[in-house]
Amino acid sequence: MQTDSSFTFVLFGGTGDLSMRKILPALFEAHRAGGMLADSGKIVAVARHAANRDEYLQWVNEHVKPHVSKDGLDEAAWTSFLERIEFVKIDLGNPEDFVQLRDAIKHLPGIRVFYLATGPSLFVPICHALASVGLNENARIVLEKPLGYDLKSSNAINDAVGEIFAEEQIYRIDHYLGKEPVQNLLALRFGNALFEPLWRREWVESIQITIAEELGVEARGDFYDNTGALRDMVQNHLLQLLSIVAMEPPHSMDSDSVRDEKLRVLRALKPIDPNEIGKVAVRGQYHAGGIRGSTVPGYATEAGVKPDSTTETFVALKVEIENWRWAGVPFFLRTGKRLADRVAEIVVNFRAVPHSALGASALRAGANRLVIRLQPNETIRLYCLAKQPGEGMNLASVHLDLAFDKFFREGQMEAYQRLLLDVIRGRLALFVRRDEQEAAWRWVEPILNEWKVSTKPPKPYAAGTWGPAAASAMLAQHGTCWLEEEN
Repeated sequence: MQTDSSFTFVLFGGTGDLSMRKILPALFEAHRAGGMLADSGKIVAVARHAANRDEYLQWVNEHVKPHVSKDGLDEAAWTSFLERIEFVKIDLGNPEDFVQLRDAIKHLPGIRVFYLATGPSLFVPICHALASVGLNENARIVLEKPLGYDLKSSNAINDAVGEIFAEEQIYRIDHYLGKEPVQNLLALRFGNALFEPLWRREWVESIQITIAEELGVEARGDFYDNTGALRDMVQNHLLQLLSIVAMEPPHSMDSDSVRDEKLRVLRALKPIDPNEIGKVAVRGQYHAGGIRGSTVPGYATEAGVKPDSTTETFVALKVEIENWRWAGVPFFLRTGKRLADRVAEIVVNFRAVPHSALGASALRAGANRLVIRLQPNETIRLYCLAKQPGEGMNLASVHLDLAFDKFFREGQMEAYQRLLLDVIRGRLALFVRRDEQEAAWRWVEPILNEWKVSTKPPKPYAAGTWGPAAASAMLAQHGTCWLEEEN
């Protein structure tokens, strides 16, 4: 493969929501920054909902501009960015149309990146059509989630794509791995002598990983009702974050070294006993409620959702890792829609001191904790105890704060921007390897299968709350609580 910086970025689903909200804004930010994208680099949008390039650029002006950074739109940069964009109108269901795509890009230089911002049902047909016109060479292909519905369907897609593209050409994207605090978690652990000795069962009491959303299913009711939170969020995002938190130090930061260590974590997950699922897994579904002063409908009345749907919109899990570093430490994973706040964070609760010469207040909650906030405000906070000013030894919880926007003058790079640049430059470390994906599906499947045949409906929770009470009860059995409950 070529290693120079020239590229042709072919965007399938070029008029879709993901392209408008994430992919094109990320490419624009890289373009505006200067020096990140080769001047010769081209973006070729593929869709059938525009008649020609002029109509497509009008669509881009209307739908992408609202999603670029808030510090003002540089019109000169925007105009030069649009000059990078070409458009090819083809029907993805007609392989013969791919001849037009081949002819449109055959003269363009550099590595070819094919980004499949489409439904997974189109992944295999697109790959076959690319191969039929010889476009699978000197190329990289990016696959969005969901990659399959279960282990069998995931393997079927991977088998088919793997017949056309080599594993090192395939980039299975998980945008949470591109977030700045996740990168800083690696720096924090493996660049500082302070944390590594404490990052183990002897000093860590429990770990929480939460991805919470205020939004409901919006216009995705049809898709979501056949997917659910376990497939949509746990099998990929949450398990990937868990593997980053729990992995052993790699011998280097090259792609296979990092992914080998993540895979070892996924393979060490304690298998789920179907008879114990009720004790370690909570599924819920939101009902009508209030969020920030507005009343929102329940899931079953959302457009595209079956009125008697048992699809889960909330999942909480207790996970254990069977290895020497983490044996006995519970990892609590949680995700849901229509929750009280939009937040993604990792909470590492260290053990309290074994004996306090300073009194009971030295054993108080709110200290000995590391909180890594992924969104909306990306920060890392280390909570500890300090003496309050004045008479007596009165302790208070304080924190050391790494707020990226205050500490670093350079603007932060959005997750998609980082990941797209990594694809162009051939860096695989932040993308999911096939064996990682298989291990995650294999661990999740017993829960999927049990919920599929269960006669018990998901536990209800009101929109605007933090989910079913059963999720809190699960943590209470281990003498702890979710972070927001403590506060």
